[in-house]
Amino acid sequence: MPKTKLQNVIFTLIMAFVMVYAMVCYNISIDKGGMSNQIFLLAFYEMPIMWPIAFILEFFIIGKIAPMLAFKVMRPTDRPQFITYAISFCICAMMCPIMSLIATILFKDNPSFATFIQTWGINLPAAFLWQFCYCGPFVRLVFRTIFRKQLANVGAPVGAPAE
Repeated sequence: MPKTKLQNVIFTLIMAFVMVYAMVCYNISIDKGGMSNQIFLLAFYEMPIMWPIAFILEFFIIGKIAPMLAFKVMRPTDRPQFITYAISFCICAMMCPIMSLIATILFKDNPSFATFIQTWGINLPAAFLWQFCYCGPFVRLVFRTIFRKQLANVGAPVGAPAE
């Protein structure tokens, strides 16, 4: 989707925010024994830590590795949606254990290997479901809305009027 470095930064910032916020809410609700309105506010205490970590990880490391892994099973001639799904799958599969480990170390009362495995196991299905059913489509819609003119002009002849 992003065509320039600036677009990639903005896309990754939005995606990391929406993913991290939802997953932080999810984990806090598990720790508190259920969901409540208070959890939506409590999540903002972890966001200044977890959002930058997720952005840096995804933008500089995972975002480079995921397409390479996805193209081990996909071809450039495959449908663009399937390529997007494959890359998203790889990103989620790598980010979830790393972010679960970081959250375990920083926020769990008993940061042990067992706690990490449990956190990862609880987070993985939720992360995939959230990414593929809600977060991914929503963030791509927001991104396309923000960059409508720039994305419409991609591939247009030089000097062609903007739509």
